[in-house]
Amino acid sequence: MQARSRSWSRQLRSLLPFVAASYGAAALGSLFTARSLGPWYRSLRKPRWTPPDRLFGPVWTVLYGMMAVSAWLVRRAAHASPGHDRAGRAALLSWWLQLVLNVLWSAVFFGRRSLSGGLAVIAPLWGMIASTAVLAARARPLAGLLLLPYLAWTGFAAALNYRIWQLNRRRPLLRRALPS
Repeated sequence: MQARSRSWSRQLRSLLPFVAASYGAAALGSLFTARSLGPWYRSLRKPRWTPPDRLFGPVWTVLYGMMAVSAWLVRRAAHASPGHDRAGRAALLSWWLQLVLNVLWSAVFFGRRSLSGGLAVIAPLWGMIASTAVLAARARPLAGLLLLPYLAWTGFAAALNYRIWQLNRRRPLLRRALPS
């Protein structure tokens, strides 16, 4: 029983780096987001189907947790079976790349206050999430499934980003006109 407990404890400790990376990316992204949620974001024209601001935090909290568990499952599968090693490495590389793109979107859309730049980042982000889900599923099917809500939410965010860009594209001075 003690050996099983130690094994479980060791497995949970191996989850911590992925949790730290996921929520570290969330924290970094929120640094860019927080300074623009005031007058700039509120002044943008948005479609009626824009979720309330209070929904984004809880949704992203769950999604970042699922991302961490997905990467952890891939890592465990890669260590457990030599046949999964190559798939696991590819999935984890893709996982790190999508995490960087995730932060980059916040930096561009909110940090630079660029609606069109956000579109330029969210398209490859969505593709990288899809790629990560496929690669993760090869290593461990559940790991790929855990990324599907993130893929769906990012698809929704892309549609929202596009619609906000459409509604505001004739307002070129908006970014500079409002204080930080």
